[in-house]
Amino acid sequence: MTIRLTWKRVIVSLLGLAAFGMAFAWSGIFNVAASSGHWAISNWFLHWVMRNSVRTHAAVSTPETVIDRGGMVSAAGHFSQACASCHGAPGVRPLPVMQRATPHAPDLSVNAREWTDRQLFWILRHGVKFSGMPAWGSDGRDDEIRRMVAFVRSLPTMTPAQYRALVVTPAAPASLPASDAVVIARCTGCHGANGQGRGQRDIPILGAQRVAALEAALRAYRANTRHSAVMQQAAATLDDVQIAMLARHFAAMPGLIDRPVTRPATSLAARRAQQIVERGLPRVQLPACASCHGPGKPQPILAGQRAAYLAARLRNWKGDGKEIDARQSQAIMPVIARRIPEDMIEPLAAYLAEGRR
Repeated sequence: MTIRLTWKRVIVSLLGLAAFGMAFAWSGIFNVAASSGHWAISNWFLHWVMRNSVRTHAAVSTPETVIDRGGMVSAAGHFSQACASCHGAPGVRPLPVMQRATPHAPDLSVNAREWTDRQLFWILRHGVKFSGMPAWGSDGRDDEIRRMVAFVRSLPTMTPAQYRALVVTPAAPASLPASDAVVIARCTGCHGANGQGRGQRDIPILGAQRVAALEAALRAYRANTRHSAVMQQAAATLDDVQIAMLARHFAAMPGLIDRPVTRPATSLAARRAQQIVERGLPRVQLPACASCHGPGKPQPILAGQRAAYLAARLRNWKGDGKEIDARQSQAIMPVIARRIPEDMIEPLAAYLAEGRR
């Protein structure tokens, strides 16, 4: 007997399969327990789909520059706080309970070799559905993602000693209460016991910064109104008392200088930078830096700050040139940064950095 294939029979068969699938899902027979693992075919299919998706999207939606090896300390510090519990680290095993997830986080000392830099960047920025891997990066902070790409790329060859050197936590002064020392230790791994940022170009100098500025920054990171995946993670569990203690602790250290920049303007670029600091550029409605950041002003001290950090922050604020709603938090600095000529960012940062000499 021959059964003739017709559109009606095809549609009825498909509807029957759909109804069976819905009935199976409704019955609860399918075991969703993480302890049961995946079927081999399910595991293969999900990873196949994921790899194809990452490869395609990374090829068309990642920026030209996706790796920056100049900020390994901050990347390692964030990794130790937010990632090592799942992925482990050189000389550090992942937490056993995290390895009971389905799927569990991969060993990056092996897995990192399987991805290109652009693919790592895309995964870090966007995360992966149904895997427990979050969208790691913070809005507008591709600079942090680039540094994390460099750190993850280095994991396959990183020794435990090299990892410990990156995440070392300098001992807090013995005179501090034990509870304060524990909180401060979460900061000194990146910022150093002296508040100087361990010489890393992406980590700002905190020593002698205004207490109010440090408190405001930590509260903004905690409230997710100031963007930094690294700092939002670090500030998330701080209470107001701890924030005030940290601000006083780092502000009491030597570092920045709350006085006018005194560097002699000996070159044309330095004279133009001096003009921006002291008088601004009225023709493009750029206010003077000193009008907000000068001695006794409410905004953070800039004189003596690390030049590379200042330049990076200004370029980050300039962004892609899109308009910003003036009602948004911190909208003023993107507007100001976009009025600074591109060729003046480096000279301006250098002029301000030399302010303590």
